[in-house]
Amino acid sequence: MMLLTAALIVAQAAASPSPAPSPSGPVATVETSLGRIRLALDQEKAPITVANFAKYARAGHYAGTVFHRVIPNFMIQGGGMTAELKEKPTSPPIRNEARNGLRNLRGTVAMARTNDPNSATSQFFINLKNNPFLDFGIQGAGYAVFGQVIDGMDVVDKIAAVRTKSAGPYENVPVAPVVIKSVKVEGVGAAARPAAATGSPAPRTAPRRSAPRPKATPKP
Repeated sequence: MMLLTAALIVAQAAASPSPAPSPSGPVATVETSLGRIRLALDQEKAPITVANFAKYARAGHYAGTVFHRVIPNFMIQGGGMTAELKEKPTSPPIRNEARNGLRNLRGTVAMARTNDPNSATSQFFINLKNNPFLDFGIQGAGYAVFGQVIDGMDVVDKIAAVRTKSAGPYENVPVAPVVIKSVKVEGVGAAARPAAATGSPAPRTAPRRSAPRPKATPKP
């Protein structure tokens, strides 16, 4: 009887899912109109990008922005536009950290940008699948991964499933806006500071095309 009880305990333990590992670095909590997403930020491998993201979060920049570009089986993108598709003012762009060794795998978060590798400001995207062609060296400079979803991937998938439409020059826009209510970041070291990209940045009010660009979008 004791052997059976012990075997049952072992079987139950084996059947129980392993808890997600506790993040050792900064964590961002993204509250959206469809639920909460928690991100573990890799400050060690992407210090510039994490500091930049935290700066925007602490300034309240993300509150009221939307996921304005949703492509199933690719990624969801947001953090720069309002529900009216008006782009919010940003700070100068940062240097691309795509060479940090972090890959664009399902559930990772990376910076959106234009064709200029060093043009990322506030917009980010979450990969819905492994997208190796977005990594450094595959099709160019790559898109800088700086964290991963540790809780709320079901919310990410829910966002990915919303109906979309074209609106003016923008495609893949959710019919019902998916609003980012707030982003709170905890644990970012005070020493981490965003590093501006080299060269003369475009004016803050200059329109930016959302990225990854359509040419980087995998065909269905």
